[in-house]
Amino acid sequence: MRHAVKGKQLNRDITSRRALFKNLSLSLIEHGSITTTKAKANALRGSFEKLITKAKKNTVHARRLIDQELNQTKAVNRLVDEIAPKLNRSSGFLKISKIGKRRGDDAEMVKLEILDWKPAVEAKSSKDKEAAKAPTKKEEAKKPASSTAKKTAPVKDEKVVNKAPRQPQSATTAAKHVPQKRISGGK
Repeated sequence: MRHAVKGKQLNRDITSRRALFKNLSLSLIEHGSITTTKAKANALRGSFEKLITKAKKNTVHARRLIDQELNQTKAVNRLVDEIAPKLNRSSGFLKISKIGKRRGDDAEMVKLEILDWKPAVEAKSSKDKEAAKAPTKKEEAKKPASSTAKKTAPVKDEKVVNKAPRQPQSATTAAKHVPQKRISGGK
């Protein structure tokens, strides 16, 4: 019996469950909403709302407690500096909307999103766009040689001839590799 055991197991051991909650939380912080199963969303809701409550305190201690769970400073900073200040409520920070059933295993799918907060769309400046278009040294090295370089003429009437004469295949010789030799010229 599971007396005084809090939370759902989700058919995982504790380390896998913590990793799942960490990854779902990081995705939720990064994108603002995620699509997952109903069981995972309900299990994540409590732990993520506790993270937001800690983030609303905006103290060094709260940041360290959140970082202990997420292990990503960038995500912690985004949660404490961007997301938590915009949430003007004491609880109920997440919204779960039913999407339908997943094809294949018929699992109930939901969209989990943070209320009162939309992630900012990162617009690239013109300099960033130009830098993205300019090829790097590695890409230039991978390009084929220029038209001024010496080109080899294609070989006509090329045949493939086995070095070894063909023998009847038995169970032992079937797996052996027979090397091939290319001969160019006539038939």
